[in-house]
Amino acid sequence: MTINDSLNLTKKYKQILSAVHIVYRLVNSTPNLKELSLRLTRLLCQFVRANSASIYLLGPDHKKLALIASFNNKINFLVTSKNELAEVADKELAITQGASIFEDRLMGLPLVTDECIGAIVIRRKPSELAFDDYDREMFSIFAEQSVTAIRNLQYSEQQQKIILESMKLIRMMLERQGPQVRGHSPVYFKIVKAIAEKFRMGQDHINNLYYASILHNAGAIDVPYQVLAKRSQLSSDEFKLIRDLPKKSAELIKPIDFLRPILPVVLYLHEKYDGTGYPSGLKREQIPLGARIMAVVDAFESMVQGRPYRKRLLLEDALKEIRRSAGSHFDPKVVDVFLKLSEQKLFRNYLRAVKK
Repeated sequence: MTINDSLNLTKKYKQILSAVHIVYRLVNSTPNLKELSLRLTRLLCQFVRANSASIYLLGPDHKKLALIASFNNKINFLVTSKNELAEVADKELAITQGASIFEDRLMGLPLVTDECIGAIVIRRKPSELAFDDYDREMFSIFAEQSVTAIRNLQYSEQQQKIILESMKLIRMMLERQGPQVRGHSPVYFKIVKAIAEKFRMGQDHINNLYYASILHNAGAIDVPYQVLAKRSQLSSDEFKLIRDLPKKSAELIKPIDFLRPILPVVLYLHEKYDGTGYPSGLKREQIPLGARIMAVVDAFESMVQGRPYRKRLLLEDALKEIRRSAGSHFDPKVVDVFLKLSEQKLFRNYLRAVKK
């Protein structure tokens, strides 16, 4: 072997190790399967010098396509509509069923673990060089890493779904027991999301707010039924049990790894902007932004729905109360965004739907 051959071989293995390492990092920093698939297509084009790359994923039955993630060296796009998935060429469908294709400017491999979960395909233009043996080897290694990454994330998403469904069931059971843990209206999270987007919160943070909106009262499972079911004013001892709800909820959620990012929101949802809230007396920016947002929406919902011990307010009166409490109970910036959004038709419809 010549020195040049040795150097080329070293460079080759460095690139392979780099591909493996990047895929590993990608999995650990990607929150969901759709985003992972899109990112993998971009990496494929980079490492195998392809003009375009696509990942085809089958649904739970491992027979029908569920989504296609693609990159054409310009944009990423995702296909999930049944009509578009039905138009996929027979060649690509054959790969999802176990066929392998190695052509001059098209390569495709099935994504196989214990069974086929999809396919990975790359292409070059007719004017570009044909794929060589090195390209084939890089593509094969990348496919092996990709299928492991996708499968692990699929398992993770399935586990998350089971946990969330269990938590939802617990919440539904608690809601039937008493008004202290009444569930949110169907539009609650739409309101939270609209505000979060105005603050340019990323999708991961918005997803966490969704989980927090479902689970922030999970600790009510440890509160006696007679307290949850009480329809008159709570005694000081009973109110202390309700004040302990954030800590109890956080303790219940903490062992679940993927839910840990929501702990600050769950724990500090009842803090007030002026520092008079609970459980820690945090104030201003010490309170997580997500908790400051949900505090405003929680309060509005409570006002317009009413409680057994408090009459419901009309929408305009509730908005005035929110405005009046800016700087004391609520973050003035959040209140400002909330009130400005309330002037928009769609958001206004959300607010009207809360009391129903």
